[in-house]
Amino acid sequence: MRLTLLGTGTSFGVPQVGCTCSVCTSTDPRDRRTRAGAVIEAAGRRLLVDTPPELRLQLVAAGIDRVDAVLFTHAHADHVHGIDDLRAIPSGRREGSDGGGAAPGRRDAGGLPAYGPAHTLTELARRFSYIFDSSLIPVPGTSKPQLRPEPLEPGQVVEIAGIAVLPLGLPHGGQQVFGYRFGPIAYLTDAKEVPEPVRERLAGLEVLVLNALLERPHPLHLSIPEAVATAQAIGARRTLLTHLTHASHHRDLAARLPSGIEPGYDGLVIEVAEA
Repeated sequence: MRLTLLGTGTSFGVPQVGCTCSVCTSTDPRDRRTRAGAVIEAAGRRLLVDTPPELRLQLVAAGIDRVDAVLFTHAHADHVHGIDDLRAIPSGRREGSDGGGAAPGRRDAGGLPAYGPAHTLTELARRFSYIFDSSLIPVPGTSKPQLRPEPLEPGQVVEIAGIAVLPLGLPHGGQQVFGYRFGPIAYLTDAKEVPEPVRERLAGLEVLVLNALLERPHPLHLSIPEAVATAQAIGARRTLLTHLTHASHHRDLAARLPSGIEPGYDGLVIEVAEA
């Protein structure tokens, strides 16, 4: 099983517009953080987690031109506003389709399956009605993403494109977001905490991806110290921190984190043997 971190930044991204701090002006490529997203691959199938605003650039950089399904964690802009880029990567895209006048490639019946919390899919259908409303037909010679909403229930394992997926409900301010476990890998972002019942479902992990915003507490996200304590309680062999801000140099943060916990960075690829 392969995990690719497409983006590891907070909602502002790094560099942040108008900022000349030492992180935003850093020459270390690991300090350049686009908005958070990931891809899971197993047995030739790919699951995309979230559609951040830089999705096109992220997928091009990772060499990914096809996915079998998309999983949404929640509907905040930094996690979904690249959704239109899904026009270019439908499941079963026909060779030679360029999305710029060529006929769109063939898709699974009903479109690319889009999974997530029911309230998130409802919000996406409201915000991006042109995508989810099948009665809205593109003008001939143009295309649009075609997504088929598939609501998930937290705590119930479902097979998606042949991959077993466990959705996990996590608090994010006044709403619930989803994290996901894919066998030996779990991806949890935008959580304020990881409740004990969820931690129990994360036993035996090889790799944990966990949001870690700032050194100080934040009302919606785990702070870096909280994320470290949470990671140690979960006990994954390796934990990667994501959703990082311009307050942390990659090099400096890596040097002060405990063994087994490290900052992720855009483009990082991890290979894990499936049990």
